[in-house]
Amino acid sequence: MEKKIIIASHGHFASGILNSLELIYGTHHSITALDCYMSESFDLTKSVKRLIEEYKGKELIILTDLFGGSVNNEILQYIDQPNIYLIAGLNLPLLIEIVAQVEMVDSITELIQRALRESKETIQFCNESIKTKIEEEEF
Repeated sequence: MEKKIIIASHGHFASGILNSLELIYGTHHSITALDCYMSESFDLTKSVKRLIEEYKGKELIILTDLFGGSVNNEILQYIDQPNIYLIAGLNLPLLIEIVAQVEMVDSITELIQRALRESKETIQFCNESIKTKIEEEEF
């Protein structure tokens, strides 16, 4: 089954992170960015519904910026549908992990679990990480 990735966020975060991904990883036509609330007339419900309908029949991995935010909550209504996987807490390492492996896996759930584990390791308090590394090297 064809896989599609949707990045959805408040403001320009979705298109911005997609731009960063493309600088690092190249252009991928299987990724769509949804920048929400960029105009007074923006309708979140209609925009999400249109995307879900447009990609019906595909496996959808949807990444949102904020768990419990309006964008995430709107998409949350669709997770009972088959082949819709929703992840909150979008960041670039997570997106790279998903994109790099999405076409090589049979289980989207396993891909997401692995990508979450691996991307969490990239979140560091550098002051402490560097200090610990220097202390380890001194021994």
